[in-house]
Amino acid sequence: MSQFKTVAVVGKDGGTGLEQGLRRLSKVMRDAGVDWFVEPALSSALPGAAVRDVGDGGPDLVISLGGDGTLLRAARTVIGMDVPVVGVNMGNLGFLTSVTAGRIDQDVSRILAGQFRIEERRTLEARVVRAGDVQGEPVMALNDVVIHKAGVARVTRLDLWVRGDEWEDEIGSFSGDGVVVSTPTGSTAYSMSAGGPIIVPELDCFLVTPICPHTLAVRPLVVPGGEEIRIAALDRGEPLFMTLDGQEGRPLVDGDEVVVGIGPARVPLLRLPEHSFFTTLRKKLNWAATPTLDE
Repeated sequence: MSQFKTVAVVGKDGGTGLEQGLRRLSKVMRDAGVDWFVEPALSSALPGAAVRDVGDGGPDLVISLGGDGTLLRAARTVIGMDVPVVGVNMGNLGFLTSVTAGRIDQDVSRILAGQFRIEERRTLEARVVRAGDVQGEPVMALNDVVIHKAGVARVTRLDLWVRGDEWEDEIGSFSGDGVVVSTPTGSTAYSMSAGGPIIVPELDCFLVTPICPHTLAVRPLVVPGGEEIRIAALDRGEPLFMTLDGQEGRPLVDGDEVVVGIGPARVPLLRLPEHSFFTTLRKKLNWAATPTLDE
């Protein structure tokens, strides 16, 4: 009998292979005697399936059908609920996913039978501060928080500070397209594309990566997990935007500052036993691949 009693399924409506994937999942769940449901956006993809909101449905496992973007959305839905998330790759790269579309039946059956391991992935918590007051509730991200220009493509000047419990020190300022603050999990995403290093997920730290800095003197910075970064715009009248995991965002107004650090919640990412971070690096990002010599 599976340790998972209720499974939620999220996916990209209209995504390639979604309907077939749902039908195959339906059989796996039925054979395992597991109660399951789909999020409302997928109700038309599998008529007759139970439909509930993931956050209200009380699942003890979430399966995402899609790519990394779908998994990130699923993870943010259950952040703080201690519900494991596993991804079935139906997209392109699928760096965070653990199951391939062609092995849904076999691998999901293995997971329901207890053949898996859990990686507790760190999250980021971001707060918008205006005139000394925090605006609204803190927001959470699994991959990254990006501060960037809104509208036209122009550089912006940002000032960065690092602080602990009882101290604060200025890192410096730079002109560029923005800044990516990422978790170790997010170090293989936007931050890597912007020139940041790859960080092993187990490390208690986060990464600050300038986006296209207009200087040779600014480089990515690794910050201990117990500290925070404060980001302030130096140009007035230039609208900025804060984006979470490349999916959700909010505009910032003149004078707003953004404080980002490691969040209190973890996301339990479910992995198959044979998968490791470095195996995924080699297979998905061609990391340290042996050059092929022409004959």
